[in-house]
Amino acid sequence: MTRPFDPTLYLVTDTELCRPRAVADVVRAAVAGGVTAVQVRDKVASRRDLLALTRAVQAAVADAPHVPVVVNDAVDVALLAGADGVHVGQDDLPAGEVRALIGPDRLLGLSVTSSAELAAALALPPGTVDLVGLGPVWGTPTKPDAASPLGLAGIRDLAGAARARNLTAVAIGGIGAARAAEVAATGVAGICIVSAVCAAADPAGAAAQLRSEITLGRVAEPAS
Repeated sequence: MTRPFDPTLYLVTDTELCRPRAVADVVRAAVAGGVTAVQVRDKVASRRDLLALTRAVQAAVADAPHVPVVVNDAVDVALLAGADGVHVGQDDLPAGEVRALIGPDRLLGLSVTSSAELAAALALPPGTVDLVGLGPVWGTPTKPDAASPLGLAGIRDLAGAARARNLTAVAIGGIGAARAAEVAATGVAGICIVSAVCAAADPAGAAAQLRSEITLGRVAEPAS
């Protein structure tokens, strides 16, 4: 990806958790509170509905051009919407082929749940993947089919290996304000949040609290 990307507080949307509010309204408030990137995820939406949702989220962050909008899994939707990127999992289209489809300028994220998956990502040609989402840190109800939790030690090890190869790493899975500082202290470039913001009564306030905790965690992070 050619333009700057700040993954400090990376919001992954969940339509059900946002209800009865519109996802776009939650995103708008969360960005005002300090969210730095947004991934549009709705596993049950049709492609047509996901496209409409993506465009609504893009409109919600139009006044914050520094906040990229990434589409989960659906490369076609990302391209049709002119999104800033796409994030794929291990069972989705291969990262190398996705890069060929989206071109060199869009962000490409890849979910990584083990050292073997990270090794495979690092073996790809440079520039294929911009970001790896490491997780889950802990179990999470928003993704019941997720791999076994890595824990803080596992995240720290994988983040260090990614950082050594100049690959941005973020952590996801079961992270809330109470433990955001711990995760930030592992050396990841950011944390991904779902329910801690989408289900919050005050998404802006929740995002602001998370940003504060991330700052605390980075201060506590041991020098590498």
